[in-house]
Amino acid sequence: MQTGTPSRGVLVTGASRGVGAAVARAFAARGDRVVVHHRGASSTERAEEVLASLGGTGHLRVPADLADPDAVRVLADAAVAGLGRVDVLVNNAAMIVPPGSSGSRRGDHPLDATSYEDWVQVWQRTLATNLLGPANLTWCVARHMLEVAPGDGVPVGRVVNVGSRGAFRGEPDIPAYGASKAGLHSFGQSMAQHLGRHGIAVTSIAPGFIATEMAGYALADEAAAEATRAQSPFHRVATPEEVAGAVLALAAPGAEWASGAVLDFNGASHLR
Repeated sequence: MQTGTPSRGVLVTGASRGVGAAVARAFAARGDRVVVHHRGASSTERAEEVLASLGGTGHLRVPADLADPDAVRVLADAAVAGLGRVDVLVNNAAMIVPPGSSGSRRGDHPLDATSYEDWVQVWQRTLATNLLGPANLTWCVARHMLEVAPGDGVPVGRVVNVGSRGAFRGEPDIPAYGASKAGLHSFGQSMAQHLGRHGIAVTSIAPGFIATEMAGYALADEAAAEATRAQSPFHRVATPEEVAGAVLALAAPGAEWASGAVLDFNGASHLR
């Protein structure tokens, strides 16, 4: 635990692996108490491993399908009950939905190679999880933040959304994913303007490729990995820990004036 820093209650969605796990560990190392959220039974073991790896005490694991509005409310209530208060919400969970009968396993759904039935299914599930889920969870958690007084040296609240470079660069093979992240960025800016009057800061981060399971297709073989690394002048992709460090900075007590910002975090692989 870092000395001289007040402990906060932190809810991290999608924390059973990848960026979410790294974010949970980063907050715990700071001395915060963390809710490790995961989707369901299939990810329970990994979520338990992340929970066991967290430094400090007071952490807990809560499963919930973010596409289910009722489950989102239960998740928020469980986080508040378990932590006592939620000071930071990190909307990290997202999915690339594979089509039911066409497209590749990684979730490709290009318009000219996807059936209409699969197209509709992919868009509905992607937006339900990647956009509506964070919007509903933000409502639940922000309403809690409005009801509690600031802690000793703790700001009223922080919300950090994990978006994507694809929201700006375009995702021709997975357009639902790119659109969901663009919507998340826009939602974050709307909330930054609305919640700022209550002292709650809302920011977003837009990473490029990260060395995680979700981006495994881009690093699956040497040719693909080389093409992916070559997009950045640093000739590599980000690590989950690097993204976690940026999330931690955006949620810091002194980062209030960054509210409304969307941080490009792609190693200069896409400039706008």
